[in-house]
Amino acid sequence: EGLRLHRGKLLFLETHLDRLYAGLKAIALDIGLSREQLTAEIWKLLDGNGMTDGAHLRLMITRGEKAAANQDPRNWLGRPTIVITAEYKSPSPEIVTRGLSLFTSSILCTPAQMFDMRLNSHSRLNLITALLQAIEAGCDEALMLDPSGFVSSCNATNFFFVRDGRVMTSTGDFCFNGVTRGNVIALCRAKGVPITLGDFSLDDVYDADEAFVTGTFGGLTPVREIDGHVLPAALPGPVTTALRAAYEELKDAQAA
Repeated sequence: EGLRLHRGKLLFLETHLDRLYAGLKAIALDIGLSREQLTAEIWKLLDGNGMTDGAHLRLMITRGEKAAANQDPRNWLGRPTIVITAEYKSPSPEIVTRGLSLFTSSILCTPAQMFDMRLNSHSRLNLITALLQAIEAGCDEALMLDPSGFVSSCNATNFFFVRDGRVMTSTGDFCFNGVTRGNVIALCRAKGVPITLGDFSLDDVYDADEAFVTGTFGGLTPVREIDGHVLPAALPGPVTTALRAAYEELKDAQAA
């Protein structure tokens, strides 16, 4: 899990823990800590370092030591490895006006019966491979399609685009179960911003007025171009700007 410390509060902590413990259950990993106990360990790190704001955290859990060097979980010795890191880290303000460049990767997002993208797993080889292709193309992130060729996700963030004032994003079947993604969808509905979750082609995306990606670290980050197609709206676009402001208000309300 990636977590954000904002004005003395861990933003959307319960939603992050819901996702974490659902993932642990899915792979039959009992870490021996309740949500409250794990939360206490996180705060022990933050309090011990006097951190109260502007920190980005990583919470990482593996099965830990095994009796044999192979993949068989039955060789687990029953002591999970839990790593919690925190660093003062904020997105560059320049990225808001520069925007991200995306490159569509040949690596596809996978269905749940192959590898469930909705589980926040350490297994990231397909995503790293997609990012390597984007880097080779001189871009910031990879845009990834689902098995049917519809736009699904980026390699580390969720993807949205806007056309004629309507926000559009994938169905969610083949992408990260992003906490920020869920918050943005909820904000659109609460603020009366038209939004559609569906299957969209690359041609749909190329015809967008604006686009942005979402994630715990960056919040909402504007996209400048996709596969060389420069989006027409100034950066950040009007809908992106409004949603960024609404998300900042949501963060402040969470921390109040």
